[in-house]
Amino acid sequence: MSRSTGGRGWTIAILALVGMCFCVLCIAGLGVVWWRSISGTEGGPQFLPLPTVTVETARPARPTGGTLRLVGGDPITLDPALVEDSISASYVNKIFAGLVSLDAQLEVQPELAERWEVDATGTQYTFYLRPEARFQDGRAIRAEDVKFSLERACDPRTGSPVAALYLGDIVGAMERIAGVADEIRGVEVLDERTLRLTIDAPKAYFLAKLTYPSAAVVDSRNVRDANWTEHPNGSGPYRLSKRTDDEIVLSASTTYFRGTPGITQLSFNLSAGDPTTMYENDELDVAPVGIEDLERVLDPSNPLHAELVTVPQLTVQYVAFHTRLEPFDDKNVRLAFVYATDREKLAEVMFKRSVVPAWGVMPPGLPGYNPDVPRLAYDPEKARQFLAQSRYGGPAGLPPIVFAVSAGGSRVAEALAAMYADVLGVEVEIQQVEWGDFLRDINQGAYQMFFLGWSADYPDPQDFLDIHFHSASDGNSTGYSNPEVDALLEQARVEQDEERRFGLYRQAETIIVQDAPWIPLYHGVQYELVKPYVKGLVITPQGDYDVSRAYIEGAR
Repeated sequence: MSRSTGGRGWTIAILALVGMCFCVLCIAGLGVVWWRSISGTEGGPQFLPLPTVTVETARPARPTGGTLRLVGGDPITLDPALVEDSISASYVNKIFAGLVSLDAQLEVQPELAERWEVDATGTQYTFYLRPEARFQDGRAIRAEDVKFSLERACDPRTGSPVAALYLGDIVGAMERIAGVADEIRGVEVLDERTLRLTIDAPKAYFLAKLTYPSAAVVDSRNVRDANWTEHPNGSGPYRLSKRTDDEIVLSASTTYFRGTPGITQLSFNLSAGDPTTMYENDELDVAPVGIEDLERVLDPSNPLHAELVTVPQLTVQYVAFHTRLEPFDDKNVRLAFVYATDREKLAEVMFKRSVVPAWGVMPPGLPGYNPDVPRLAYDPEKARQFLAQSRYGGPAGLPPIVFAVSAGGSRVAEALAAMYADVLGVEVEIQQVEWGDFLRDINQGAYQMFFLGWSADYPDPQDFLDIHFHSASDGNSTGYSNPEVDALLEQARVEQDEERRFGLYRQAETIIVQDAPWIPLYHGVQYELVKPYVKGLVITPQGDYDVSRAYIEGAR
């Protein structure tokens, strides 16, 4: 899922850390992604390995109705073209749909397109729309609507911060983004239900990119209204029916091509109440478990333990340095901070061993993951040596340093700042910034260093490495530039042999870790409580609630 407080991939919203609502954990050496599907089978939920999950395309007969009560965040936007964070995406992905989507195995599956064909060059994709695809007002979705949506996302007047990242492979998209073209040359309407997309080179991950919200289909008539996101005429399974400061309610669409969803309403509680307490008081049906409650919930003798679901995530939390701003324009300073960071102590003391250190950018379970990435572990002596070798000569020569965080990130920043003061004698000022402003400022390169997270948009190394570290990427928010890394990433883009492609990404990651534009801190696992009457819910490795097959037994 993006930047979370999760992406732009979804960048992981850190809601709180000692008292956080979302708890993240990495399991080192995990070879495949595992997560639980709440199936209601005998004996309770079962772990499902990624390769063996079976996902039904058609909706089987099951009870319908009821309201699923969830914890939610306040989205920055409900415009698919503008989504760059996991909170916004969690709503947009239910209100809107695109040509394709990811299933529970994170495999690309048909969505508004019933099928597609790829030509012999691997650069032309022909999509055939479902005849039953409808907007929520009942109007048929046509190929012209898809073309409009893609071109709108790339229109510079829309101001999408992510269009180049997810749509830039389409021939002519970058010219549209630059404002020098009125349309995208690589988007062709062949007839009412047929659309052809031409990309600039064969790329194994292109279809997966189209699952990102920027490729979702919007209604051209609806978006003419300046306030259209208050009443979106979506293309997905749920419609927006209520939005207040305390609650967002999505109601099942009766026009969705797969049929009316099994759960009538999704009610997202935006209040600041403790989710575990609200769950115990029967105010929530699904609730993330915070660190303060995790120990008792993990106890098999606790009644809540039987309702606990553990979900490893394709995420990474990190400290980023802007490599063009002093003092982090000096690699030696960056390495000094890396070696002054005790990830293991952070995991044990602050997170009570509910997280483990991340040594590389790519999380365990991601195809191409490298368990042998160099470990730049805590070493105070090395840290001081690198600082002394920098052109600043030591702590006295450094300029003032501001460490930016979003809401909930202060506890981690404080712990890290204490390490830097103790090991390096460097005092950093912590600045907490509202989430929307935080993302805007990161995009503008405003911070010397910041704490953030990333959640996979799709399961491919390109989503972690190319987006963040290619020197020309719009997702590169650190100003990092290494010609060798660029060359490896560019070669990987078009490499058709999977093992060679993954090998190129591993080489690039090794260089990136040693150049230290980031300090990867930890990967994630989500702990959720789910009521026994909630069936078919899948909590994805991206941290989202997949309700496509969910229903409430004995719906209220």
